[in-house]
Amino acid sequence: MIRVLVVDDSAFMRKALERMLTADPEIQVVGSARDGQEALDKVSLLDPDLVTLDVEMPRMGGLEALQRIMATAPRPVLMVSSLTEAGAEVTLQALEMGALDYIPKGTSGNLLDIVQIGAALCQKVKTLARRRARSPAPPVGAPVAAPTPSRGRLGPARYLAIGASTGGPPALQKLIAGLPPRFGAPVVVVQHMPKAFTGAFARRLGAAGSLAFKEAESGDRLEPGLGFLAPGGSHVTVHRDGPRLVLQVSEEPAHTLHRPSVDVTFRSLAEVAGRSTLAVMLTGMGSDGLEGVRALKAQGASVLAQEARSCVVYGMPRAVVDAGLADAVLPVEEMPRAIGEAVW
Repeated sequence: MIRVLVVDDSAFMRKALERMLTADPEIQVVGSARDGQEALDKVSLLDPDLVTLDVEMPRMGGLEALQRIMATAPRPVLMVSSLTEAGAEVTLQALEMGALDYIPKGTSGNLLDIVQIGAALCQKVKTLARRRARSPAPPVGAPVAAPTPSRGRLGPARYLAIGASTGGPPALQKLIAGLPPRFGAPVVVVQHMPKAFTGAFARRLGAAGSLAFKEAESGDRLEPGLGFLAPGGSHVTVHRDGPRLVLQVSEEPAHTLHRPSVDVTFRSLAEVAGRSTLAVMLTGMGSDGLEGVRALKAQGASVLAQEARSCVVYGMPRAVVDAGLADAVLPVEEMPRAIGEAVW
């Protein structure tokens, strides 16, 4: 059983989260707390495997509670955040401070809106709880001996495309911050994230390094020194307009599991810039991006995957590695140098 502590200042939300979690036979809610101070007391008393943590609470807010949990009793923390611009900023800060992931909650207070997050909530809890205390052991389901880092030949490439999900925001900021000051290629990033969050995250990526990052819009041109983040709720595809490559933002295809989808963006790049692309797959649940990488490889692209032990969730990179599509496998700290050598 995965033992969970639920922290939220709303009695209604605490009860709703408890009902959703306990509906899964592998999860037990061992307690709840109304604010950060009570959460610290309950963590010490109950020693839960994972904490779901609200952002805005009286007495002690989510960020201060998170900081103290990480300093005194580190364990997986899943932020429960409102879908607002302020909620996005605080949640992104929480991910930098050690929270492993977040689950958005609607602002309407409608029970149906809240219950709809149930399946995703339980999936995240079960995946993240197995990373207790940031253990370096391979995640459940991974081979006993995780693939070791390998530095294969990458590039040359003119375009950089990056896909990420759970654990992606801190990894992306670290990668972008480490790129050379005059990085010579446009960058397209697909991070699984709600629409309310992507504007704030694009600004953080811009502040992290020398690239001018923005939320992607239809008509944006891929030019050196520019970075584009796929907006939440929409796909980004790349098209040729004469000698230039331009972006198109659309809600189609509507049937994909994720929107934005790494597969959708990578497939479009395979059609117009396959051989000139370096694709990077970072930490994340599931296998979104695998088929896009396969299409890129068929056109001669290079592929770099994040090494297992540096991932929050070794899912998306593992799918690429297991399929034999990765030219190199590196921890995120070593990626900027390898990318800088490959891109011109």
